[in-house]
Amino acid sequence: MNNQDTIIALSTPQGSGAIGVIRLSGPDAIALTNSVFAGKDLEQQASHTLHFGLIKDGEQLIDEVVAGLFVAPKSYTKENVVEISCHGSNYIIQQIINLLVAKGARAAKPGEFTLRAFLNGAFDLSQAEAVADLIASNSKASHDVAMQQMRGGFATELKGLREQLIHFASMIELELDFAEEDVEFANREQLKNLVNRISVVLRRLIGSFEMGNVIKNGVPIVIAGKPNVGKSTLLNALLNEERAIVSDIAGTTRDTIEDELTIGGVVFRFIDTAGIRDTADIIEALGVERTLEKMKLAKLIIYMADASQTIAEIEEQVKGLKQLQIPYLIIVNKADLIDADRRKALESMDAVLISARDKVGIEELKVTLLEQVNLHHINTDETLVTNVRHVEALKQTENALQRVMDNVDNPVTSDFLAMDIKQALHYLGEITGTVTTDDLLENIFTKFCIGK
Repeated sequence: MNNQDTIIALSTPQGSGAIGVIRLSGPDAIALTNSVFAGKDLEQQASHTLHFGLIKDGEQLIDEVVAGLFVAPKSYTKENVVEISCHGSNYIIQQIINLLVAKGARAAKPGEFTLRAFLNGAFDLSQAEAVADLIASNSKASHDVAMQQMRGGFATELKGLREQLIHFASMIELELDFAEEDVEFANREQLKNLVNRISVVLRRLIGSFEMGNVIKNGVPIVIAGKPNVGKSTLLNALLNEERAIVSDIAGTTRDTIEDELTIGGVVFRFIDTAGIRDTADIIEALGVERTLEKMKLAKLIIYMADASQTIAEIEEQVKGLKQLQIPYLIIVNKADLIDADRRKALESMDAVLISARDKVGIEELKVTLLEQVNLHHINTDETLVTNVRHVEALKQTENALQRVMDNVDNPVTSDFLAMDIKQALHYLGEITGTVTTDDLLENIFTKFCIGK
């Protein structure tokens, strides 16, 4: 990785707009910009200042701009950084970038600004990944979790665990130096207590992944039921748009249709599915098969019935839902056609009565959904794991510590204990970037957008 050159990229989205922001980072960022900037001498200006001037290619005027200066190490990357705010014409942006590349800058790779910030010690790897999550956040909950991680909540917790393990690892290493004297520097009871305390924290972090992943990627909710009960009409009513085709013909929906809606700061991914029934139609049968697959992956299943179905029929369908061991919510459509006795019986089953066509009960349904997934009460000050890579490393750490516990009371030599503790430290270090490989960094940062 060449960290000594100066990189450049557009940091605002592609396409015409009022302004575009071009970012440079590297030792020559200010000097290169100064070479094409008609105005103040940028190399003589203080950090964190803005300067109006012209970008010129020789005598040719390209644009009037504002240059923002961030002098190392007081910048996002801890290098010299310049942010050029120009007019948002694609032509102007490309002219400026091409001019600075000709002067010696290099086009940045995806995520390279954040990679440099990590390599220069601005933050650890878990915080760098949280930057990408913050950019991708599309709800209050996902924003709050990403912000908490970016500000070091997760990293701080892991740092405390590592420091305690490092102390015991050093004590055991010291024992190895005095192996012939048969002395014990690392108290085994204290080590067991420490491993137990750390294991409790690890299990909590691993257990938080289910909620963290849902917050990050949205709550998957499957709308299931027999054909023609109003599943597609319900999806359209929730989204307030004609997203799914609605027809009186049973079996109209033959594949899954997905869309997102934010309710109370939480993203829900609604999945409209083919009606569940026995059918000789091969295409419809495939749709039913996909419905069953989606139901197994859902966080919550909306089972939808309508006024024409008997209580016994609905109860029979609910028995099948219980076998999946996935939370479900019974929705009965066409509530205007339900008499008082049936309404009372359905309400005793905790069924929610709606009229999808007339959008009656839809707002109440949204509140119920939020209560069902119980995400509106999350404490974003609490550390939540949202990254698959992190949870896998935590599981590996837990396995290594379990081996420590298995061996600490057995007649094993100190070098075996040291090896297992080092393994636990290795996996914790992978999360924060204390332990890295080029392949790991490339896999993480190439997922970023260019310019970040």
